[in-house]
Amino acid sequence: MAEPFTQDMEDTNTILRCEWAGNDPLYQSYHDNEWGVPVRDDAKMFEFLILETFQAGLSWITILRKRENFRSAFDEFDPQKVAEFGDDKIEQLMQNAGIVRNRAKIVAAVSNAKAYISIQREFGSFCNYLWAFTDGKSVVSHFEKLSQLPAKTDLSNRISADLKARGFKFVGSTVIYAHLQATGIVNDHLTHCFRHKKKRTWNSFDVRFLYYQPRLAGSGFLGALFLGSSNNLANFRGMFVVNFMT
Repeated sequence: MAEPFTQDMEDTNTILRCEWAGNDPLYQSYHDNEWGVPVRDDAKMFEFLILETFQAGLSWITILRKRENFRSAFDEFDPQKVAEFGDDKIEQLMQNAGIVRNRAKIVAAVSNAKAYISIQREFGSFCNYLWAFTDGKSVVSHFEKLSQLPAKTDLSNRISADLKARGFKFVGSTVIYAHLQATGIVNDHLTHCFRHKKKRTWNSFDVRFLYYQPRLAGSGFLGALFLGSSNNLANFRGMFVVNFMT
């Protein structure tokens, strides 16, 4: 599983990224910390689904800049609350200049929330449903250039068709493929990008001492370095025993 990147030593402009991240700090942060990171939480999955459906026909940076406005307008992206939006709420959203004021997309967000809840009831969670299409594993691509990235695939075609059959709107194959990329079901970071599986950086791991054992005076100490991610031992990467001599 990919972990959000923690930058503490390098200038962010010196990092090799997918070129689409450009120089915009907001875009770079999204690329470094969210895009392609596997989402296993239904609340976050619904957030991305709402944002992706509103993005249809627009640039993603436009949606990112309005993201917090969307969060407020759509009750923290709570599907239970969004599913209950009525005509008055829809009219209120149509007057909200902070979001994309497209009536069809707003109405679709409400009906999609209802369909989302139905899937949760059937499969236990929406994540269970969506990840089942890839047997619970991320599909890791090995593209070298942006021009090689597809707009849709057989996978997104199948998911799109199934979602439409379940009543979802604005979930064409291109929208769904973007959703798969964003939520890490597909990892489309380019091979030279530090976020690609084969291009991990030390800064993306948690390096710390597991123990410290003093030796005899003047002879240094014995310790162990833990190389993992966050504080989760389930993501253990390796341990090195080191002997520091004075």
